[in-house]
Amino acid sequence: MNLRTLLEAAGALGTFASLCFYFLVAFGLVDFLKQKRRTSDLSSLPPVSILKPLKGVDPEIWQSFCSHAEQDYPEFELIFGVSAPADPACDAVRKLQATYTKRKIKLVICDRILGTNVKVSTLAQMLPHAAHEILLVNDSDIRVAPDYLKRVAAALADPQVGLVTCLYRAEPAGTLGSRLEALGIATDFVPGVLSARFLERGLHFALGSTLAFRRADLAAIGGFESILNYLADDYEVGRRIAASGKRVELSPATVTTFLPPYSLGEFWQHQLRWSRTIRDARRGGYLGLLFTFGLPWSLLMVIATGGAIWAWFLAAVTYGIRLGIGLATASQVLGDRHTASNIILLPLRDLIAPFVWFAGLVGNRIHWRGDDFYLKDGRLSKRD
Repeated sequence: MNLRTLLEAAGALGTFASLCFYFLVAFGLVDFLKQKRRTSDLSSLPPVSILKPLKGVDPEIWQSFCSHAEQDYPEFELIFGVSAPADPACDAVRKLQATYTKRKIKLVICDRILGTNVKVSTLAQMLPHAAHEILLVNDSDIRVAPDYLKRVAAALADPQVGLVTCLYRAEPAGTLGSRLEALGIATDFVPGVLSARFLERGLHFALGSTLAFRRADLAAIGGFESILNYLADDYEVGRRIAASGKRVELSPATVTTFLPPYSLGEFWQHQLRWSRTIRDARRGGYLGLLFTFGLPWSLLMVIATGGAIWAWFLAAVTYGIRLGIGLATASQVLGDRHTASNIILLPLRDLIAPFVWFAGLVGNRIHWRGDDFYLKDGRLSKRD
């Protein structure tokens, strides 16, 4: 068998594998939309402590904070934590306290460094200040709808549900890197989550956009202290609660994250960190991503066959389905208004993806919040 035949076979196999993945995403999408249509029982809404660890000022941080303070919910408190009293995020929290005087809003200075993951170190020091059994952790740049807390907390009325998490859409800045990042979230990351949920009959991990759980369930997995040196802390909390025998529920609520104006270099670095995080957290799933790159595989098939009509036809069908699934996920699941206008960038995003995948496969160094770390088995370490 000559090289050309091998490339043709590889291209055809990769293309068919990608088609299978797209159909799996479609089943996952339909299954999730069925869940979204179900009405939640809002008769039991326990008090909630919202924990928001901060470092620096994210885009739209004030509006994101306000969206939490304006929740239509009987009783909740907002607890913000910073690792340094001079952190610029403190000013936004103090302004929030002065604006929403009837809300319980605390600012906690968490100046001890308990582990490599400073965010988790901050959370561990914030926890003693939380008054309620139900805890909700989300990222500092997350903006939510007024009924967000109701829709998330309602799922915890079932004692078999150990954690609730949410999908998220991205609001990009005007740069090419930021638009590519947002496009990847809507057309790659979220479809991947939906397919995993469908294939594995539920989620076995969580997303940093929302982690809602009981204090007792957190204690049962060792508390925040047990994941102080893990990069994918949100994934670990979800994985460990699922392993304890309780369900991880994907809420019908969707939240919004605001992306910074990434340059192409910053986009690459962020994708690389994300890829290496997924590689260490879900090794089998990461290897499987290789067979989801429909455009590169179909182009390889077209080139290897010398531009055969059947290869062009199969490539067109594959990419047409890819576009349809991406747009359906963005519009029907996320309510994303940017994907349609940025969809012209999808071929570029798809051609970059295999290079990110390979770079993520072979390296261990990541750049995160201004520091360089090394990643091994999900754990972070710093080297001089």
